[in-house]
Amino acid sequence: MVTVLVFGLTLRDAVGETEFELEVPEPTTVKQLIITHFDRMGPLLQFFMNREVLIAVNKKVSAEDTVVKDGDIVKFAHQAVTSYDGTRDIPI
Repeated sequence: MVTVLVFGLTLRDAVGETEFELEVPEPTTVKQLIITHFDRMGPLLQFFMNREVLIAVNKKVSAEDTVVKDGDIVKFAHQAVTSYDGTRDIPI
């Protein structure tokens, strides 16, 4: 089982849940996880296409091609400003 956590009102409203578990019989990528479980996670695809989702797997910043396996925790958070890299908007 993989635990999925969804952060941010935009993603939560799209998916309809903030936390759920998915059966993962073998290692897969984050993107394939979404496609395989389209019935629950399909609404996330539009945000992926627009690069508006931050992904973390087991507390490590990750990407669509990060491998996910049984026991992992995958977190999705909405990022409204897609050019934000965490270093540019620091006040001087």
